[in-house]
Amino acid sequence: MVAALLALAAVRAVADRTPDAPAVIATALALLALYAVGPALPRVRTSLPAAALWLAAVALGWTVLLALTQDGVWLAFPLFFVELHLLPLRWALPSVALTTVVAVAGFGWHTHTLGVGTVLGPALGAAVAVAVVLGYQALYRESEQRRRLIEELTAARSELADAEHAAGVLAERERLAREIHDTVAQGLSSIQLLLRAAERALPERPGTALGHVRQARVAAAGNLAEARRFVRGLTPPDLESGSLPAALERLCATTARSTGLAVRCRISGTPAELPTSHEVALLRIAQSALANTVRHAAAGRAELTLSYMDTEVALDVVDDGAGFRPDEVPVPGSAQVTGTGFGLAAMRARARALQGTLAVESAPGEGTAVAVTLPCPTVAAGAADAPGGAPGSIPATAGDPAPGAAT
Repeated sequence: MVAALLALAAVRAVADRTPDAPAVIATALALLALYAVGPALPRVRTSLPAAALWLAAVALGWTVLLALTQDGVWLAFPLFFVELHLLPLRWALPSVALTTVVAVAGFGWHTHTLGVGTVLGPALGAAVAVAVVLGYQALYRESEQRRRLIEELTAARSELADAEHAAGVLAERERLAREIHDTVAQGLSSIQLLLRAAERALPERPGTALGHVRQARVAAAGNLAEARRFVRGLTPPDLESGSLPAALERLCATTARSTGLAVRCRISGTPAELPTSHEVALLRIAQSALANTVRHAAAGRAELTLSYMDTEVALDVVDDGAGFRPDEVPVPGSAQVTGTGFGLAAMRARARALQGTLAVESAPGEGTAVAVTLPCPTVAAGAADAPGGAPGSIPATAGDPAPGAAT
């Protein structure tokens, strides 16, 4: 635009045969060269003093051209945009106003009139330039805000994905820790008790010792199957072959046979089919609670009760052992004996994961009661005569123990 307007001023000066035509051409060429130098100088774009100095030189050249020909007034319009682009707003607006006054004065000096059109033309051009530049700057700021917001959202999404990944890793690690504690660790403990009993029976009672060794072998095979299944996230073998009440009955019978502890299993209410997650959690909690009774309680009797209610299912494991103070249970991993302290924490984690509650009541010399309650919408109502689910009590010696059931 600047080049075209300068060419227009030079051509009209030659066409009108004005005496100042050579001066107009020379000034136009000098102004064009000065204007073209600005974009080539990096400091004009990065330094405010340099930009102001260059603008002052251009304005001076334009003033000389305006003094030579009235066609120089048209250059005021592009100069408005340059001033608003390079200068801060507090400097740009006075500069635009000064350029407008010079344009009006120069045009009026050449025409020897100062009418409404003479003033209104440059003033409207200045207003349009200011409005366009301010609108552009507002759009640019909004675009920058959106760009920053998108960057923040992208970063937040990345952080959220990392946090979800870390949470998934921790959840899987916690799941594996619970499964190892409730299956492999308890199975090894049962195998140890059986082998110790076999060792005591030798050499006087080889038949008894052989029975204990066979039970230990069966338990080892069953726990190997458990380990393989929980690594793959499958249902425990005891639940694959029957209902939860039947699995609990086999657990009690196996515990009684392998440890000598009198364990009684009771089913209260009408058995109903539960979500697999609830059945797995209840079975694992029962295994862990009975294992704690065998290892720590020195109990003579234990009773396991599974109660079906309208909107909840409850599991209670009670023993007549030595008892303990629940508030003095060590934090998992901090006990002096490596590997202890995880049982209650794992049981609570299982109950909490299903929005349930777990309570422990115990005192020294008064036995221990572990009670877990899970809110569970039933999958399908179970029949009263479901296999292994009839209400009543089952003595510990009844039923065929499940091979390898973890204790």
